[in-house]
Formats: sequence, C-alpha cells, structure tokens
Amino acid sequence: MIQVRFFPENKEIKLEGPLTVKQLFRKLNLLPQTALVIRNGKILTSDLTLKNGDEVEIRIITSRG
Repeated sequence: MIQVRFFPENKEIKLEGPLTVKQLFRKLNLLPQTALVIRNGKILTSDLTLKNGDEVEIRIITSRG
C-alpha cells in the first residue's frame, strides 16, 4: 500500500500501488497544478511511479495575497 498524507488537512489514506503520480492525481480528483507530491523531501514529477511501501505527502498549493 502507498501511504498518502495530505497537508494542511492532516488527513491520511492508503492506496494500492503501483501508481504513477499522474494516476494518483486522477484517483484523488486533483489537478496537478493544485498540489505537490513529495517523497523523502523531494517533489515528484507526474511520470514517476509510486510503489507499495512508499510514503508520500500531498501539499495543497494555496495563494495568499
């Protein structure tokens, strides 16, 4: 299972892998330009594959102006 943590919501879910980051966005009904996917402190591109055992953070991008 892929462990996914959402920030700032502090919500956590688990999904069956493997999934590309692009597939993850689709599964979660998120647009790629609205969030960052981070694994081990590094931002992931949409073509990278997540596998079972991975832990990722999804950080929702907000604009404050």
